[in-house]
Amino acid sequence: MFKLISLDLTQSLASWRLWTLLGWLEVRQRYARSRVGPFWLTISMGVMIGTIGVVYGTLFGMSMHDYLPFLAVSLVMWTTFAQTVQEGGMAYINSGTYIRQAATPKLIYILQVVWRNLVILAHNFIIVVVLIAVFGVKDWEMLPLFIPALVIYMLNAMWIAMLAGLLSARFRDLPQIIAALIQIAFYVTPIIYRPDALKRYAFIVEWNPLAHLIELVRSPLIGQAPSALTWEVTIGMAIVGWIVALSMTGRYLKRIPYWV
Repeated sequence: MFKLISLDLTQSLASWRLWTLLGWLEVRQRYARSRVGPFWLTISMGVMIGTIGVVYGTLFGMSMHDYLPFLAVSLVMWTTFAQTVQEGGMAYINSGTYIRQAATPKLIYILQVVWRNLVILAHNFIIVVVLIAVFGVKDWEMLPLFIPALVIYMLNAMWIAMLAGLLSARFRDLPQIIAALIQIAFYVTPIIYRPDALKRYAFIVEWNPLAHLIELVRSPLIGQAPSALTWEVTIGMAIVGWIVALSMTGRYLKRIPYWV
């Protein structure tokens, strides 16, 4: 089982030219014949951040100097995670024609989803860079921590996408369930509000693993160091999650062509 999935993963990584090209082409085709092209992603995200920032910043009585960078990082990173998981759930289903006709490594289609969303993240991240340049960061020495934090963040998003893709290929109602769960997770995760805002219901944040994931990538960009607990939870999630995802995928890898 592990030998089979290890071979598939190795072949998929070796085919990086294929899944990076396919992922980039999907982004370009989505905005074909548009003068602005993929930067419509940046514009729409910027408008959403500006609108939510003004409305909720006023409701919460917060300074725009602190709230806008917080909100921008939260929304940009959450969007990447949510889209990776949701699109990962459809990865095998949407590529069913290729899977049935050619003996390609299956994890190529998951890597394609992850790469596509990293390209979208790069476009949306322009907003974060602009806000950091305008408002500054409390501690610039914290910024390098964002690199390992992003790696852990995407590793967690990838193993969840792997499981979502495998189970969705077998159970076709699951993509709709995943979309609903992602929407619920958005409201119970501190994205548009600060983690300490719930007070009496702080346990919602403390026991929410997605809150630790968001905090991991958000803290360095607003000049704070992620707590030791956040590092431990997210790294532990990545290790356990990858073991489960690889074992499950390896066990049912040969059945995917029949499911799709």
